[in-house]
Amino acid sequence: MPDPDVDIAAALDWAASALGAGVTSYDALDGGVTSTMLALQHDDGAESVPYSIALDADGTAAGAAAHLMSRLPGAPLEEGEALGEQRLQAMVDLLTTIHEQRPAEPFRTFQSWAWEAKWVVPAWTRHPESWRRAFEVLAGPAPAYEPTFLHRDFSHRNLLWPGEAITGVVDWVETSTGPAWLDAAHAASNLALAYGTGPALDLLRRYAAATGTTADAHWLVMDAVGYLPPPGKRPLFGRSDQLERLDSWLEVVVRDPDLS
Repeated sequence: MPDPDVDIAAALDWAASALGAGVTSYDALDGGVTSTMLALQHDDGAESVPYSIALDADGTAAGAAAHLMSRLPGAPLEEGEALGEQRLQAMVDLLTTIHEQRPAEPFRTFQSWAWEAKWVVPAWTRHPESWRRAFEVLAGPAPAYEPTFLHRDFSHRNLLWPGEAITGVVDWVETSTGPAWLDAAHAASNLALAYGTGPALDLLRRYAAATGTTADAHWLVMDAVGYLPPPGKRPLFGRSDQLERLDSWLEVVVRDPDLS
């Protein structure tokens, strides 16, 4: 649903001005956790080829930052939609391609989402000792890494799927430079929450095989702990099945960092 604080009419006027054509209608798109995403219909009925059209970074037009982009075919996987080996391999192939990019100008250094205020053993856990061990891992020094171009929020939820193949990647707002395995860890955590530990481990093993590298528990733990809410804040999710899957995933990456 669109954010009530966003002036939709003003946003559509801004988009029409940037396009040089009227916007006749819009549809709210699913998948945006932190953004309002709208699919716009041009007055000529045409669909755009993929490119960036305009940016209102300071929110002058609609009261919130806006990025006008053309639309690619495909949609995020729906909850419960089958994943399968072909889609897992497509994710790995695309992630390795992203990590091979060398931007002319370096992006900011990545940010950890597992800051110290979150290091509180959750009341719902079945594995309190694993969470304590995870906090100990994060309190120690981070391992050395090769600075790599990261999407930083790479997951099946941020990919466009018209079928078994991927047509595009969305939500680049966290793009940064950091350890490649942190991107892989985040993709795996999302799979663990949606499908369980099996597909998550499968993705990490495929990524290890594709890159000839091995996972480091520090980055896997960092990503899993990042899903905890800071004190006094609402969690990203609260369903019991999701909490159980996060709990199981944290147990795996702490107890079996070699992904055996």
